[in-house]
Amino acid sequence: MEVCSLPVELWRVILAYLPLPDLGRCCQVCRAWRELILSLDNTRWRQLCLGCPECRHPNWPSRPHQEPPSWREALKQHALCTRTWTLNGPELQSSACLLFFRRRKDRRVWHVGPGCEFETLRGAIGVAGPYDRVVLHPGVYEEQAEVVLKVPVELVGLGRPGEVALLVCLEQQCPTARLCNLVFMPPWFSTVVYKTSWGHVQLDNCNFEGVQLQIRGPGTCQARFCSFSQGSSAHLLGVVLSLLDSCDFSGSDAASVTVEGPPVYEKNWACKHLAALARTFPPCGPSGDSSHPGSPLTGAAGGHQTPTADLKKEYASTEDWQRRVGVEAECQGTVIDGDWSDGDRSEGEDEQQHRGAGKNPLVSDYKVPCDQHGLSHLLNPQPDGSQPLASSPDPPSACPVPLTFQQELDRDPEAQALATSTLGCILRRCLFREGKGGVHLSNFGQARLEGNVFRGLNYAVRCIQNATLVMLRNEVCECRASGVFLRLSAEGLIAQNNIHSNAEAGLDIRKGANPIILCNKIHSGLRSGVVVLGNGKGSIRSNQIYNNKEAGVYILFSGNPVVSGNHIFRGQAAGIAINENGRGMITENVIKENQWGGVDIRRGGDPILKNNHICYGYSDGVVVGERGRGLIEGNHVYCNKGCGVWVMSSSLPQLLGNYITHNCMYGLAVFCRKDPENTEARDGNWPGQEGEAGGGEEGDEREGQENLNEEGELFAWESDLDSEEKRHSARRPISVALVESNCMSYNGAVGLYVKSSQPLNVFANLVNSNRGTGVAVLQSGQLTRLVNNCILGNGRGGVTVEKDCRVELRGNGVYKNSGHGVAFCGNGQIVENDVVGNRGYGIQVSGSADIKVLRNRVQPAHGCGVAVFGPVKGVVHDNLLFQGHPGNRKALLNLDPGNESCVLRNNSVLRHNNGCKSAPPWALENPPPRPLASSPAGLSLSQYPSRLGISVTTRISATVESVCHGGSMFCSIL
Repeated sequence: MEVCSLPVELWRVILAYLPLPDLGRCCQVCRAWRELILSLDNTRWRQLCLGCPECRHPNWPSRPHQEPPSWREALKQHALCTRTWTLNGPELQSSACLLFFRRRKDRRVWHVGPGCEFETLRGAIGVAGPYDRVVLHPGVYEEQAEVVLKVPVELVGLGRPGEVALLVCLEQQCPTARLCNLVFMPPWFSTVVYKTSWGHVQLDNCNFEGVQLQIRGPGTCQARFCSFSQGSSAHLLGVVLSLLDSCDFSGSDAASVTVEGPPVYEKNWACKHLAALARTFPPCGPSGDSSHPGSPLTGAAGGHQTPTADLKKEYASTEDWQRRVGVEAECQGTVIDGDWSDGDRSEGEDEQQHRGAGKNPLVSDYKVPCDQHGLSHLLNPQPDGSQPLASSPDPPSACPVPLTFQQELDRDPEAQALATSTLGCILRRCLFREGKGGVHLSNFGQARLEGNVFRGLNYAVRCIQNATLVMLRNEVCECRASGVFLRLSAEGLIAQNNIHSNAEAGLDIRKGANPIILCNKIHSGLRSGVVVLGNGKGSIRSNQIYNNKEAGVYILFSGNPVVSGNHIFRGQAAGIAINENGRGMITENVIKENQWGGVDIRRGGDPILKNNHICYGYSDGVVVGERGRGLIEGNHVYCNKGCGVWVMSSSLPQLLGNYITHNCMYGLAVFCRKDPENTEARDGNWPGQEGEAGGGEEGDEREGQENLNEEGELFAWESDLDSEEKRHSARRPISVALVESNCMSYNGAVGLYVKSSQPLNVFANLVNSNRGTGVAVLQSGQLTRLVNNCILGNGRGGVTVEKDCRVELRGNGVYKNSGHGVAFCGNGQIVENDVVGNRGYGIQVSGSADIKVLRNRVQPAHGCGVAVFGPVKGVVHDNLLFQGHPGNRKALLNLDPGNESCVLRNNSVLRHNNGCKSAPPWALENPPPRPLASSPAGLSLSQYPSRLGISVTTRISATVESVCHGGSMFCSIL
């Protein structure tokens, strides 16, 4: 009969009455019939799939409302899986014709129940032959002793699910068996209802209530659409391969699935079939999706992330961002410090102010050119004509985007090998809910978790004792402790998971665990996103970590991970926090829009922070708190509401080659400030932390909450920390904080603000176009050295040094600032600097300073070249002074008439000769314009600072203040 003889709709109505075998025969008639049969996917094939008593909804239990891609394909997979247990026959090695004459196995069907052949299960199993089927009619079957399966057999419950209950303990001593549509409850003598040590068992649509399933290698198990409730669990000991697909685990008293011991060397017959079956499963979710519908990764101006591009364009000016976050009033060139000003304005400044700030007071013929100084390459246009970051009035417009999962696999062979591995226990599309634990791996066990949902547990996954975990495309949420724990040298791959809304950390890595964590979404946690401590390691790459209540990544107690290429944003605390002797390599991350510091380092933290974008934060960009250390190199720190970098004077960081630009307050601020010694704050009980006690990311005993740390590990990791000798051998110790080769530009207040009681070295930095003074030293109990810096075009003076400070200025270029070039009230020396083109005095020395002003080259715009006011002590000699504007009547060298303790000698003064037009123009020669340094000093890793000693675990906090000079706007991460 031709298909075209009737309408297609009518054919579909007719074919809807055919059973499954007849549909299969119709498919083989011709191509037109086959297409017609396949078009019944949402009608007849759906009815057949859901009408099979052995088959539940294909997306049960985690997504029962989601339609499968094909109902026919789901029914086909079910049919193939139900026959796996019979595939253990010997393979034919002879010709194909023998297959035709091979005798088929004779299978008998035995019925058990009231009025049937057998009334007890033991009786039916005793007479059943190989591969016979035992059909149990509705009822409850109880045995008083263990029942042994010695031949392959199939036990099938008749009727609706749940109507056949077994109170039986079965031990399998045969190669294979299948159990279908049964309910297992514990007999009086044991909670283990099924166990095997060498055969293969297939479980389809079975319910386990308060019992345990035990599989020991080389035995294998395949469980599909099974329910484990009321504390039921599956124990797999040394299994080489087992498959648990679409199972529901609920109400567990311990872990729902325990995988223990390394896979045994010997394999049984079912391993190759299970491996092939595992590879046929479709992926459980989109592999390359890097966005989240509830939290799109937006740029500074709200643009959506473009996953196909290497760089994300974010066109936004600082003013746009200030209007968006409401900080415009704080950033309009105001001086943040209320008790300090930039120094009294000189008379030249007043004259210039009356003439108009927009006019250049120097006629070009009389200027001393200073553009070709040693750091001018940072200000020159690039070959493509664009402005370099140091001189661009707009913030950077591009940030790197996270790599996709496939890109990460392509560049990491170890991760690629883990992603394709199939050893151990495979869990696919299972639901773990409302219990204590999900999956527990220990003692070299191996497991692969893919497409599962973990919800409402104490913990989702616990991996310890050299176990290997592969965890792909799972959802882990609403755990009462951390979502995923890794301990004791555990390793593996955790990729493309959605880990959110957990009470503790999303991922907790300790005790030498070293996982690879790729392309996950870790968000909305009630504490941190990822915690690494107690010698924990790991490679944390290309993840989206956002909207966590505490630090996005939190490293402490000798934790030493690699954190690379992540987007860490919109956190309610710090982006990355390194505390209590934490370490780590933190590179190429985008850390933005966090409420507290983008990166917070304190109390012995000693990371390498390199090539990150730290931007658009609501507090400071980088915070180096009490006793913080580390190498901070090549980072872009911009558009933060507070300071770009905030450093406490008790810390010893090295800042090399960073771009610190367009921040609303200071570019780099070094403060003399200790964390408060408040006992409640150190215990973690500050406002907003009700009912929560500090001391660790997990295992804290809180009111109304049990100790979730089973093994008492809260302080056990202390014994695993590196020895003091090993820590100090890691890097060469330094005794002075170092700020070298950084660009501090277009910040809302002072470029470099120092109020410190510790020594500080500031070498070869570019400080330009800040709204306040270029460099301000207000407190310096020990020597602050400013050497070979370029301080250019700042909104107020170039360098200001207040009373009682000890400062050395050597080899700097101080050019074209709107106030005094150098205003000095402290003690120290000003040696071999070029101070040219500043609108106020060139060098002003005042107060009771003890100062040496030697071999400087000075040209003021207005006012004096070198002016000494008050009872200054010291010497001013061998300086070269150029006259500024011809109309300037101020003396180039001015000494207070009442000063008898300051010596002036051998100073040279060059004035304009109006009558001689052929005189050569003035120039800075021998040496050329300072600074003379042209590139950052090359330092090897062995020269970076050493680790600090371990201190007691405490929470730390600081008071949030509305102004930067009282302390960082960032209070504390912990």
